[in-house]
Amino acid sequence: MAFLNEQIFGNAVLHWLLAILVIVVLTFVIILLRNLLSRRSSRIKAGHPAGIYPEIIGRTKPYALFLAALYPASLLVELPERAREVIASVAFIGLVFQIGIWGSYVVSTGIRRYVGQKGEGPVTDSGVTVMSILAKAVLWVFIFLVILENLGVNVTTLIASLGVAGIAIGLATQNILGDLFAALSILLDRPFEVGHFIIVGEHLGTVEKIGLKTTRIRSLSGELLIFGNNDLLQSRIRNFTHFQERRVVFTFGVLYSTSSEKLKKIPATVKQIIQEVENTRFDRVHFKSFGDFSLVFEVVYYVLSPDYLVYMDVHEKINLGIFEAFEKDDINFAFPTRTIHIASQPGESAFRNSGAIL
Repeated sequence: MAFLNEQIFGNAVLHWLLAILVIVVLTFVIILLRNLLSRRSSRIKAGHPAGIYPEIIGRTKPYALFLAALYPASLLVELPERAREVIASVAFIGLVFQIGIWGSYVVSTGIRRYVGQKGEGPVTDSGVTVMSILAKAVLWVFIFLVILENLGVNVTTLIASLGVAGIAIGLATQNILGDLFAALSILLDRPFEVGHFIIVGEHLGTVEKIGLKTTRIRSLSGELLIFGNNDLLQSRIRNFTHFQERRVVFTFGVLYSTSSEKLKKIPATVKQIIQEVENTRFDRVHFKSFGDFSLVFEVVYYVLSPDYLVYMDVHEKINLGIFEAFEKDDINFAFPTRTIHIASQPGESAFRNSGAIL
């Protein structure tokens, strides 16, 4: 066994064999451990928060395992300082790349899960894809800078150069980037979703699509309204989709000639009419004010459905009920009238009786 003591590149053959054995054993053990963890984690039910682990383990690359075993094996042999630094750098780069692969999957999966659970409406796949790309880009830029730092490159100057270039690009694409980030904000914050009925300023309609630059809304009259995402978020948006019931306030007036006894009966009559209509909850009815030509009553009730058609059906039944009840009780609704009183001036009647002709 004398050949084991022979020197090759300054180390005995035995030391080289031990180093190779360490590489093989460590690589085998790590791969075996990865497969074991992968099989055990695959038993986790789909949808469970821990269900991400099998995918992470499955994305562990063999070259990363080899490089992880290479560095400790290199410690068993005598190597020039420069060679040892190169092996350490290569092992570090392999480890960092493996971390980047894990991080990319975690970022994309986390974004999709987060956006998916923010609302009940469909998720815009293009928006999720863009968010994933941006997040992965930030991650890999960071990894790239870490690698350069490890290789001895001064990254401060590089970061400054990238910052200047980024400002120039940002100014040139300000509007596009504004709409893009507004689209991402809509997907994350969910002020509205596809299928929601919203009002933006004087425009109203149903959201049909949330794109990366524009949002499309189908108006009640049928035309398609297109808003830039940035302009849309800067507007005051009214979303009618999530409210559970509709508060209704209306008034009516009766003639001043209505007797006090009939006025006292009106609140109870209106209350009974509203309570007999389905999908309603009565709130109040009051003799509100003395109007210019009528005695004004104010009525408040709730429609227990957000559907506008249901509201109109309910309000129609209430209006008809009030009209029939007032017709039965001989209570007249008021309408705009004007009464003119003509007063005689002193001496006017005597002047007329004299028969003078002008």
